[in-house]
Amino acid sequence: MNILELNFERTWRGGERQTLYNMAGFKDAGISVSLLCRKGYPLEEKAKAAGFTVFAFRNIFGVLFFLAFRCRKYAVFHAQTSHILTWCLITKPFHGAKIIFTRRVDFVPHGWLTKIKYRLADKIIGVSSAVKIIVKRFCGKEVLVIPDIATEKKLNTERAVRVLKEMGVAPGVSVLGTIAALVPHKDPLNMAEAIKILAAKRNDFVFLHFGNGELETEVKNRIAEYGLQDIYKMMGFYEDVEDFFSVLNVFVMSSQEEGLGSSVLDAFLYKTPVVATNAGGLNDLLQDGRGIICPKKNAAKLAEGIALLMDHPQTGTSNAERAYNYATAYHSLQYVTQQYLAVIQP
Repeated sequence: MNILELNFERTWRGGERQTLYNMAGFKDAGISVSLLCRKGYPLEEKAKAAGFTVFAFRNIFGVLFFLAFRCRKYAVFHAQTSHILTWCLITKPFHGAKIIFTRRVDFVPHGWLTKIKYRLADKIIGVSSAVKIIVKRFCGKEVLVIPDIATEKKLNTERAVRVLKEMGVAPGVSVLGTIAALVPHKDPLNMAEAIKILAAKRNDFVFLHFGNGELETEVKNRIAEYGLQDIYKMMGFYEDVEDFFSVLNVFVMSSQEEGLGSSVLDAFLYKTPVVATNAGGLNDLLQDGRGIICPKKNAAKLAEGIALLMDHPQTGTSNAERAYNYATAYHSLQYVTQQYLAVIQP
């Protein structure tokens, strides 16, 4: 069986990383897998470096020609975004492949064309129960839940410690942080508000925000307005950002919408205590004492959750242990790959 993974995004975020994980899982299971992606962007580079066959195009016209005339050998198309799903379906009379779509976002879709598109897909996978409920309500189609993959790697602790030292972070200061794009659905302004509330009560921490995006200027202005420049550090984009889990005392997510939350899964793997909103799939992840759950858009509760873990580190340790056991059992490459294979090879 040949599988074609499709992801035409320009970014290197959770969805692109999961695309590469899916490919690795299929390859390990003995399945032939290739990738269609956008030329000149990180996913192409990383997939080629991992030894995969990659078909990269600069625009959608090249994609359409390729799907229509060069893809009859593929039994399955695995569309990783709604945008690329459209082109898979339009060209299906030519390639005839089974089309599986994985949806990783929990905002409500709209439009009758999108509804038709979802109904025409052979299978829809949602990465959390929140995504499943949203899609089923929208188009009436059954949705299978298969979560994202989390893989542990050796962290470069020396690198993380060196960065903290260069920033002038004193020993003994609690290091809090997030890995989240500066975009509306991640709600970075609410994060800034929560850190403002926390800083009004204590001065024993620094907060590191890894990520960039359209709200960068607005967030920086808000930090300056609150006088948090010495506490709230805008770190931008870092390769191998997971290294910083080795120095984080608490990981925080302020999302309004979250399909699942791959950064929280990373925190689980590196036994970093988590405080997060109940947005979408985050609510699934943090159940059963795996983290502190806070309401969306409630900066005071987010600050309260962070303070709880800072004041009671034993609570964070026990939460993190439960979270680690959960992630290694239900989000491993092998476990998730078997879930997909059950769909692809029923």
